Amino acid sequence: MSGVWVFKKNGVIQIENPNHDQAGSSNSSAGGKRKEKVLVHLATGEAVSSYKSLEQILCSLGWERYYGSSAADHKNHKHTNLFQFHKPSSIDLISLPTDFSKFNSVHMYDIVVKNPNVFHVQDIYI
Repeated sequence: MSGVWVFKKNGVIQIENPNHDQAGSSNSSAGGKRKEKVLVHLATGEAVSSYKSLEQILCSLGWERYYGSSAADHKNHKHTNLFQFHKPSSIDLISLPTDFSKFNSVHMYDIVVKNPNVFHVQDIYI
């Protein structure tokens, strides 16, 4: 179900995506290239290309690295399967895979929702 979704008070309306034909495949405008999603920092217009750059942006927005619940976990960085951020002023937690190559659109949209007007997800063709 491709397309743009608009959320209204009385329900959800889907607006068709003009870049898809009836079979659901992309038009030739992409030149047969593969479509991927990237997380874009709106203030700079740059795509987030590493956790180092993402961490710098998130820390500037008040997010802190979160290492776990106990002091021992924090000291020893026990939760090595997740790269996490917590914002002290909220109950939000951003959990990301430690391997940046596994960072996908689900993680990107989680960041967008928790940081309105700071990031957006954009399609690129590679």
